[in-house]
Amino acid sequence: MGFISAILNLFGHSGQAKNNNYKMSGEQKKEPEQPNNISNNEPVYITLTEEIIDATSDDDLLFLVFDSLSQKLTAEAEDDPETDWNRSEQAIYMIQALEAEVNNGGYNQFYSNPTGQLYPDLPAALKLVGANKFADLTQRANDTFEKEYTLITQHQDGTLEGFSKSYKDNPLNKFDGEFYDLYKTEDLQQLQVEYIRKHKTDFVNN
Repeated sequence: MGFISAILNLFGHSGQAKNNNYKMSGEQKKEPEQPNNISNNEPVYITLTEEIIDATSDDDLLFLVFDSLSQKLTAEAEDDPETDWNRSEQAIYMIQALEAEVNNGGYNQFYSNPTGQLYPDLPAALKLVGANKFADLTQRANDTFEKEYTLITQHQDGTLEGFSKSYKDNPLNKFDGEFYDLYKTEDLQQLQVEYIRKHKTDFVNN
C-alpha cells in the first residue's frame, strides 16, 4: 500500500481508522499561523517548482511545503491519480503532523489521533532530516506506547472527558517536556527547512 493510501485509510477515505476515538473540535485545533507573504487572496501551490521553493523564505517554507502536501492529499481523496509520495515528502508530512499534535496536546494526543498510527515510521523520518535527538525521544515514546498501551488508552472511550482523564498518570507525559526542551538544542524547524532546500527536487511535482 502506498503512503497516500495509508493516510487516506487513516482518515476514512478508504476505510475506518483504528483507535480513532478522540477527535478535536474546531475550537480545540491549533491552526498554523499564516506566513507574512501568503494572504487569503493568494493561490496555494499544489504544484511546487524549484523557483517557488527558492523564492520562499525560511520562515514560510515549511508552511508552503506542508500545505502543498495537504492539498495533494485532498486531491487524492477526490480520486486524483497521484498515489505515492517519495521518502522526503513522507518525512516532512509526518514530522509536521507529529509537531502539531505534540505541541498542542503532547504525545498522548498524537497517538490518539489518526496520524498517530504512523508512529513506527517517525524515528526514521526524523533521522532523515538530521533530527537525531528527536528521533531518539520519539522512539522511546513509541516503546512506552506499545508497552503501556492498555494503561494509556483505558479511559479513551470516544469522549472529551475520557480523553482528558487519560492524561492522569499517563507514562507518556514525561516525554512532552523533553520534546519542548529539545527545541533549545536541536532546531527541528530549521533542520526540515535545510533538508527541503538540499532535496528540493523531491518536492517538485509537475
